[in-house]
Amino acid sequence: MENKQTDNKYEPAGKIRRTMIGGQALLEGVMMRGATSVAMAVRAPDGEIEIETERLKPRSKASKIPIVRGVISFVNSLAVGVRSLMKSSEICFPEEETPSKTSTMLATVLGVVLAVGLFIGIPYLAKWLIERFADYHNLIVLSVIEGVLRLVIFIVYLALVRLMSDIKRTFMYHGAEHRTINCYERGLPLTVENVQSCSTKHNRCGTTFIFFVVIFAIIIYALLNWLFSYLSGFASVFSESWFALLMRLLLLPLIAGLSFELLRFLAILPDNKFTDALRAPGLALQKLSTCIPDDDMAEVAIAAFNAVLELDAQPNKPTIKFYEREFAKERAALAEKLGDNPQDADWIYCDILGKKRSELGGVQNIKIGLVKKANEYADRLLDGEPLDYVLGNSEFCGIKLKVDKRVLIPRFETEVLAETAVKLLDGESKSVLDLCTGSGCIAAYIARNSAAAVTASDLSDDALEVARENLKGLGVDIVKSDMFENIDGKFDLIVSNPPYVRSGDIAELSKQVTCQPHMALDGGDDGLKFYRIIAERAREHLNPNGAIAVEVGYDQAESVSALFAKLGKTSVIKDLDGKDRIVVCKI
Repeated sequence: MENKQTDNKYEPAGKIRRTMIGGQALLEGVMMRGATSVAMAVRAPDGEIEIETERLKPRSKASKIPIVRGVISFVNSLAVGVRSLMKSSEICFPEEETPSKTSTMLATVLGVVLAVGLFIGIPYLAKWLIERFADYHNLIVLSVIEGVLRLVIFIVYLALVRLMSDIKRTFMYHGAEHRTINCYERGLPLTVENVQSCSTKHNRCGTTFIFFVVIFAIIIYALLNWLFSYLSGFASVFSESWFALLMRLLLLPLIAGLSFELLRFLAILPDNKFTDALRAPGLALQKLSTCIPDDDMAEVAIAAFNAVLELDAQPNKPTIKFYEREFAKERAALAEKLGDNPQDADWIYCDILGKKRSELGGVQNIKIGLVKKANEYADRLLDGEPLDYVLGNSEFCGIKLKVDKRVLIPRFETEVLAETAVKLLDGESKSVLDLCTGSGCIAAYIARNSAAAVTASDLSDDALEVARENLKGLGVDIVKSDMFENIDGKFDLIVSNPPYVRSGDIAELSKQVTCQPHMALDGGDDGLKFYRIIAERAREHLNPNGAIAVEVGYDQAESVSALFAKLGKTSVIKDLDGKDRIVVCKI
């Protein structure tokens, strides 16, 4: 493969791709403009690349007329450029007050006035002084002097502002913008390494455009001078200096339009000695307006270019604001990060966004702060923390409950116990005792779905604090009690999901289980400790025709049924997985 040396590096030659995407350096960033969209990429203070995109208004019929389209493009580019600069400053300097639209517009107008005065007024004044005091009137020479002086002022201006550190960094981003476009046009993958191998010069640069403006100004102003000298004998107004200066200003759109057409024409022509000669002065000027970028700057320019490339190619692709991310990409990335449990990504985003899972498909963009929060949640999951603890809540039979490390996380099996308890009440106003209530999930379900008077008890102060929050407003009586120790009165139903894991088995459980309260897991050597207490003392706390309903381990139904057999008739209910899970005893 042939190599071409550019900026002391070698640029691999590939299949040429033409694009009309152009750009502009911003404060710590780059703006790229395509046929239908604009993308800005800015390096934020935290080091992240922030991107904002927007759709351009459809082109008018006038924008297709040669020369006229150049004027329209210049005005639009100025408006988009100023707006982009202001937005980039908001990212780079978030603590500083953002100027109002009025002050921004005023600053832009003053900038244009200053530019006109500097590049048009001063050269014309010099020409006028030569005519007035040197009595020299050669039109061609004076026009050349005026044009050359205009070019000199521009070169000196660039050379001086380049000495400022902030401006030099902007010129480095200008170089990154050119290198990225060159890399794409040469058919190379847009990697930092490939971009950094390309030239910082580009044929469609605004610096070259300004050079063409100077050249056309020399020609057109020479014709203007000749015309004024010819007409001044017929009308004195043509000899007035103010009129000549006014005409120069009025001709600026024509000059800009012609310069745009020449720049556009040369950009699509193949490289040869003739086109190289025409491009050479503008490319030489770019040595002042561009600097060699570092890799981080190239990365920013690539991000802007890829964003506008995607937006131009996909008319329905949503735009994005700074500090926003595309939700679909972030959702997929989080699912991939979670490995064997990709579905947890949806539950995380449902919680963070306050949406149902079925509604996630309609989310287009998401704030970066929420993305970071979701990734923090994912990191905790990967460290072995249960999803419910990470989210701080758990759904139980359609009820959203608060849960944390103070309580056992409600399980699907326990939902079967709660539903069984409500069926045993049979719609009557009865009394229920929920032993080992934990988060209060069973008591909450019974209170919401029956007319029963519910008492919930637990030995753990921490668990009772959580239960109080979950049972608030439900009329549940909450008691601290070690099983039946502080329980007074009798009940129609005693329901319980007591600790039932064998002490020796706890260490073998997953980290997501062992991180839950040990007190809520340990059921003694055989796991039946608390079932024995219930079997021994339940009768003294049950009304005639009362009932007991308890959740048991997957292999404990037979043993618990044997313990309860002396109290009454027992039955076993299977969970959703077909395992014996609920033991019911009717007195």
